[in-house]
Amino acid sequence: MKQYEKTIDVDGKTLKLQFGTMAKAATSSVFACMGDTCVLVAITIGKENKNLDYFPLQVEYVERLYAGGIIKGSRWVKREGRPTDDAILKGRIIDRSIRPLFPKTYRRELQVVITLMSLDKEHSPEIVSLNAVSAALHASPAPWNGPVAGTRIGYVNGDTDERQTLVINPTQAQDAQSSLDLFVTSNRDNKVMMLETASDELPNEVIQDGIKLAKIENMKLIEMMEQVRKDIGQEKEVVSESVVDEKLKKILTTTFKEDLQGVIDYKLEKEFDDGSYVAKIVEKVVEVTGEDFEEKAIADAIDYLTKKLICSNTIETKKRIDGRGIDEIRKLSAEIGILPRTHGTGMFTRGDTQVLSVATLGAPGLEQLIEGPNGQEEKRYIHHYNFPLYSVGETGRIGFTSRREIGHGALAEKALVPVLPSQKEFPYVIRIVSEVLTSNGSTSMASTCGSSLALMDAGVPIKRPVAGIAMGMMSVSDDNYVILTDIMGIEDFSGEMDFKVTGTTEGVTAVQLDVKNNGLTDEMVDEIMTRAQAARLKIIDVMNKAIAQPKAEISQYAPSIEEIQLNKELIGTVIGPGGKMIRSIIENTGTEINVNDEGLVTVAGVDRAKVAEAIEFIKNLVREIEPGEEFEGTVTRLMAFGAFVEVLPGKEGLVHVSKMSSGFVKDPADIVSVGDKVKVKVNEIDSQGRINLQMTAMPDGTPIVIQEQPQGSDGRRQGGGSYDRGDRNSRPQRRDTRRRF
Repeated sequence: MKQYEKTIDVDGKTLKLQFGTMAKAATSSVFACMGDTCVLVAITIGKENKNLDYFPLQVEYVERLYAGGIIKGSRWVKREGRPTDDAILKGRIIDRSIRPLFPKTYRRELQVVITLMSLDKEHSPEIVSLNAVSAALHASPAPWNGPVAGTRIGYVNGDTDERQTLVINPTQAQDAQSSLDLFVTSNRDNKVMMLETASDELPNEVIQDGIKLAKIENMKLIEMMEQVRKDIGQEKEVVSESVVDEKLKKILTTTFKEDLQGVIDYKLEKEFDDGSYVAKIVEKVVEVTGEDFEEKAIADAIDYLTKKLICSNTIETKKRIDGRGIDEIRKLSAEIGILPRTHGTGMFTRGDTQVLSVATLGAPGLEQLIEGPNGQEEKRYIHHYNFPLYSVGETGRIGFTSRREIGHGALAEKALVPVLPSQKEFPYVIRIVSEVLTSNGSTSMASTCGSSLALMDAGVPIKRPVAGIAMGMMSVSDDNYVILTDIMGIEDFSGEMDFKVTGTTEGVTAVQLDVKNNGLTDEMVDEIMTRAQAARLKIIDVMNKAIAQPKAEISQYAPSIEEIQLNKELIGTVIGPGGKMIRSIIENTGTEINVNDEGLVTVAGVDRAKVAEAIEFIKNLVREIEPGEEFEGTVTRLMAFGAFVEVLPGKEGLVHVSKMSSGFVKDPADIVSVGDKVKVKVNEIDSQGRINLQMTAMPDGTPIVIQEQPQGSDGRRQGGGSYDRGDRNSRPQRRDTRRRF
């Protein structure tokens, strides 16, 4: 590809694309920058593999820590390792945006590698990346029906008033104030290809307006990409669009029509199948016809024709293959408290899809530390999603987390974040694990519902329950289509989209859209959002019958957490020299204690009595002692002039021999021993903070009445000072108050 540069203004920001300046061995390459955020996109077309039954597209989003001036924090490993979840999710956004526009018959290996090379705090790298990938693909020889463009939309307060307004490609500072994060990909036909949305219970109308605004901005980018294609575009590879041989198609739709219906009935029961049933039909076709058709071609034709048959029947009859109406949701059930020793559980079932979500509460300090080009951040709410093979009746390799599992877990997490309590309201770290037990359509939405149940069962004070629904579509044209509520597995594979919407009774919390066609019109999006809202409210009604609001108390097996706010100057008192004091408290109470830089002390432990003991210890450790207070203390040291008594943790006072008894005391050991518990009263606290005590009861409990001591010949009362533990003087210093002449 020859060197070429193109720039465009994107809402006051310049996007610059440089073609052919880097990665020159790749089929197509672009170095793209917006501000100081820069990515390198390299697209390489490989060999063709006709034996595959899928398009081998690989999209890799690679984060380099040097992009943000970061060196990996690990002491032993400095090289970047496996992709972070965030990198995988960014790669999925790009993949979902471009994949539908490749020919269904294309089987050539195609690899898209996006490397983040420089990152500022103003410009989203995923926006730069998607638009660079689209421009590079459009200029490449790959048979791709693009271009597409992507824009992010925020919803923040205006500069002059408190009214919220839609913002194009918000900065990081605006993101912090935004109640919406909407990513929209659209094509040159002005149709939506991909949506990824997180919102704070916003109404449908705000999201729909955001989509329309993004499409206006996207059209400017698409026009620029069309010009790039005219200037440096390579000749496109020609690929046959014919999926099925016409002769084979005629044979299957006439002679084997009943067998095609049998395939549909078989697949109706499973989201995935092992192909054994179709294999029997293939053998039958070969045996009966005697034609020289390849077995793979017959299997592909059966798959294609059954999908077409499902679509045409659904559009014509407005009835679905399982007998439901287009708006009808499968049978629902919701349960809580399934597992006895976990902190909270919720099981949600919709038709054959069943997900068990388990909530675990942890102490502060257990947050997930995430390291990326932006630096480090702590995550206190974590959602993991597991999709075992038994959930679809299959066997295979176990032991790694797929990108699909990461994506579905992220969607369920995003759906629930807006209703979670703040850390101040609920200081726990929260982890949800969703176990897919059976899958037949939209397990991510079932995970969202099950997780709401689990959070409430665990006593997490969420604002409201969140539910989710997956919508599908089958169409003949933009004017002749049906929207399907609650799609099952076979409808997902046969249909043209998977449009997932989550939310509460108040509004939407997340949206995710994948399409398999050439996009959705505004009318389609508006209808889908309206019908998804109605379905969501029905699901919430069922969930409310299981649990309508969070439990008042957390599980007895969850840690109890108490907090104390200290002045920053007292942090060192709690921690002690070299951490000695805080380690002592942890060891003696069996609790977990964390102190942050602002002086917030958090104590956690399963034994609530021990937590209370640790809290009381810390309170006593930092509180001021007042004259006149009485304590039961422990004798810690004996000196010739008196005894030191610990009245509070780390705080000692001196009981002078004159304050030990109503009579004369020659030796403190005659009255007390180290380790004795004695009752004392604070006489005074001197200017140096030293505590002077007097005993009010003997170790055996006998009360003591101290008589006022006569003054000595030097004019001083016979008594003594007091010392905190750690004072290195072994005896009180006596100051001579007599004048010298």
